[in-house]
Amino acid sequence: MELTIVIPAYNEEAVIEDTLRDIEKKLTLPHQVIVVNDHSRDDTPRIVERLAREFPNLRLVQNTDERGICRTLQTGWRAATTPVVVTMMADICDDPLTVPEMLKKIETGFDVCCGSRYMPGGSKVGGPPLQSWFSQFVGWSLHRFIGLPTCDASNAFKMYRRDVLANMTIEEAGFASSLEIIVKAFLKNYKICEVPTTWRARTKGKSSFKVFKVARNYLRWYMWALLFRKHRF
Repeated sequence: MELTIVIPAYNEEAVIEDTLRDIEKKLTLPHQVIVVNDHSRDDTPRIVERLAREFPNLRLVQNTDERGICRTLQTGWRAATTPVVVTMMADICDDPLTVPEMLKKIETGFDVCCGSRYMPGGSKVGGPPLQSWFSQFVGWSLHRFIGLPTCDASNAFKMYRRDVLANMTIEEAGFASSLEIIVKAFLKNYKICEVPTTWRARTKGKSSFKVFKVARNYLRWYMWALLFRKHRF
């Protein structure tokens, strides 16, 4: 089954080349890569354009909508032509070696496969302790209390059948969209699973994730999941 890796990128000149080379080095199955430039003010798009001449499966797409990770990802999902898409971050935190295991799950009939840092075999290396505690609590409690089939609901590293995303209205513009999508997919009875992955904190560049800034939006979908856990749409 063909797949496309969609990578949102905002001012990632320090790390985007390392990320793309790491993917091409480790991922041997056929794949496309779409990097969506989210109004970067640095050399990110020019680096990607240069690498696209080396890697014919790579292309650059511009987010012409307002800036934000979800709008950027939606641009990439719309540009993809394969039946399966997987979201990876530009900061080399997501492990490409997890992708084949995710694809195996999709090929057996699952609609969404989550890369999980918090299931047995998964791990999270580095990163702010508060962010780690928050994401672990959200994942564990939703798994425990509503039966969400992943321990890592907030992780953006997920693989989808493209029609799952095409048939979903996404309200969040920021990082909380990852939680919104998996909660809505669960309530729509899509088949969801997880595989262990190792997440590593960035060593170059600057993260745009701010836990205090996005926590309110995460809590919105967390409470929404608890309130509507017995409903199916």
